[in-house]
Amino acid sequence: MPILASSYANPPFFYLNGHFETILPSIWRRVEGVNYDREKIDTPDGDFLNLDWSKVGGRKLLLVSHGLEGDSQRHYARGLVKLFNQNGIDVLVWNNRSCGGEINRQPILYHHGSSYDLDTVIKHVLGKASYEGIFLAGISMGGAQTLNYLGQQGKSLSPLILRAAVYSTPVHLPSSAATLRRPANTFYTRKFMGKLKKKMEAKGKQFPGLVDLDRLPQVRNFDDFDTHYTAKLHGFKDAADFYEQASPHTRIQNIGIPTLILNAKNDPLLGEECYPEAFAKSSKAIFLEMPNRGGHTGFTIPNSEFNYSEYRLLEFLTQS
Repeated sequence: MPILASSYANPPFFYLNGHFETILPSIWRRVEGVNYDREKIDTPDGDFLNLDWSKVGGRKLLLVSHGLEGDSQRHYARGLVKLFNQNGIDVLVWNNRSCGGEINRQPILYHHGSSYDLDTVIKHVLGKASYEGIFLAGISMGGAQTLNYLGQQGKSLSPLILRAAVYSTPVHLPSSAATLRRPANTFYTRKFMGKLKKKMEAKGKQFPGLVDLDRLPQVRNFDDFDTHYTAKLHGFKDAADFYEQASPHTRIQNIGIPTLILNAKNDPLLGEECYPEAFAKSSKAIFLEMPNRGGHTGFTIPNSEFNYSEYRLLEFLTQS
């Protein structure tokens, strides 16, 4: 498919660069009027997942996968819920293990490659509801989970899943991880590390001896955390092995439904290889859109309740 031209331009004048476009919406943005009905489902390994539904009697469903240390209450999730509900589409935002306000039962947590939980959610939806069609959406890490799932399913994907769209997504996880080593991105590393360390402390108390909690205070970056904790819990050799195996770039060639990847060129958390231009040009399914502005999950439109990514996903997913 050809690379798509983007119409996104002119974020607020004081959003001076990709960092402002990333951080300020995360702090300031509020999406009111979204109410969920929660459903808890079991996983095959004896754990559970919390599913948050917002139904308007639609015949089609949007299924949303959130970002790292996010949940259904994040502004980017609520924005999609509200916009799609206004357009007659039911929405389900599923919370990864340990996200959404409740620690999970099993020793594992979640990561960019844990598409098995997305698979559990989709099988539950297919077995329970009678929708005419399902759209998949993923934000940041949730986008990686979505692309991994689609690539792994390939031709076995349910015909009810019509289209997919992801944004601010680390298509190539090793290069995205490399951006977090930059001094300019220390803010993001500290933010995520603080949350992830608390999760690991809780998991260590839940399963004494599972991980080395004495090491945790010395961990300062993702390479250390992912080597000693993420990799240990989820069966990878180290951080590098995790980044490679959990990365969607090895699977997107198997995606068979129309799929939009919307990644801003000034996203501070995406490396160069997260913009697969050559592949998109030769793919029959992947549509790549790379606006110059937007930051990471930003895409703010002045004086608008919704941002560009939300409008763009609605347009792409619902086109016939």
